[in-house]
Amino acid sequence: MDRWGLTLPLPNLPLRDHAELARRAEAAGYTDLWSGETAGPDGFTPLALCATWTDRARLGTGVVGVFTRGPALLAQQAAAMADASGGRFVLGIGASSDRIVEGWNRMAFDKPLTKMEETVEFLQAAFAGERTSTGFKLEQPPAEPPPIVLAALRGKMLRLAVEKAAGAFTNFLPLTALPQVAGQLEGAPSGFELLCRFFCLPGERSEVEPLARFMFASYITVPVYEAFFRWLGYGDRIDEMVAAWKAKDRETAVAAAPWEVIEDTFIFGRPEEMRERLEAFVTGGITLPILTPITTPDRLGEMIEALAPPG
Repeated sequence: MDRWGLTLPLPNLPLRDHAELARRAEAAGYTDLWSGETAGPDGFTPLALCATWTDRARLGTGVVGVFTRGPALLAQQAAAMADASGGRFVLGIGASSDRIVEGWNRMAFDKPLTKMEETVEFLQAAFAGERTSTGFKLEQPPAEPPPIVLAALRGKMLRLAVEKAAGAFTNFLPLTALPQVAGQLEGAPSGFELLCRFFCLPGERSEVEPLARFMFASYITVPVYEAFFRWLGYGDRIDEMVAAWKAKDRETAVAAAPWEVIEDTFIFGRPEEMRERLEAFVTGGITLPILTPITTPDRLGEMIEALAPPG
């Protein structure tokens, strides 16, 4: 495996307690640490801490939003991270979702494709030390411009990533649907990356099913993910779940979540089974799997090492 990643922050663990586990992950062979940003810590702070805790791991935002931050602030934060990490930083950006942008932040979620393209062009100019279209110019541009990766689920955003960025970041992707996503990357330049986050739940079906069903239902009923799964061809299998969730009948929605799709999307089982599943995604075109271990804080270190890259 060329690259193998871990999601930060780790679940149910205070940021101040991450240092040892970040070092253990790097020692175990993880090449990348990528932050998440939903309702926990922001996407930059965990990476700033890891820049002091690790020596080699690449540090990436996976991802931060282009609607909830202005482009100049994004450029400043990215330049600071590139400096603090000694050039180990990758900037992953995304449009986020209408629930986060409009619902939580009270901002308009308009023309996400256009917003992403304009932001990439702004950032590339800023990283090059140029004065941007708004007149902004970084006081200290990065010595090497950090690569930009775009969160991309469907065709137009995936093609924008191929045209403008160094990689595409997908999420909640069933293995059988991977060829449809990978097929959108035709003509990608050499070195282009396809990243995917994987939720890893140790245990057999009886142990993981309640949580997996709830996670799937709560994610795939977000409009951008609902559209993604319909684009992938799963519309008839999520209709009942989506309708129940919209009616605020969470119990029915969770029960209606299609298990065969959940099983194809999450990573379950014993460590060797989980690694085999991850390797199938890599064989199918994922160049960087980013693992999110779902377990109790006292078992995180054990699970991180059990799922470390082979070899």
